Amino acid sequence: MTESSYKKALYIIVNIGFADEVAEIMRNEGAGGATIINARGSGAAPKSILGITIDTEKEIILSVVDEEMSEKIIRAVKEKAGLGTPCNSICFTMPVDKFVMTNPQAPSNGSVK
Repeated sequence: MTESSYKKALYIIVNIGFADEVAEIMRNEGAGGATIINARGSGAAPKSILGITIDTEKEIILSVVDEEMSEKIIRAVKEKAGLGTPCNSICFTMPVDKFVMTNPQAPSNGSVK
């Protein structure tokens, strides 16, 4: 098995405005960086105000980390920013088949900025 087979793409979906808070939790657990993506949720019953449909805005924090780091981050996010908090975070991972570092000064823990 190559080293890249132990990498995970960690996705954390949060309510809009909470991505920086969750990224800080990740940094405190040792992640080197993350990409924040604006997104829109599509719940079963979208809200409507004065005839205008309001979709739920979300942010997705994406980072590539090793498997052990992903577990640490998921535990910390669940405890500090999980369901039932204003962040309302949902976390999941996906395996990374190939991983190439394009920045020679990037952290050695496998995180991509």
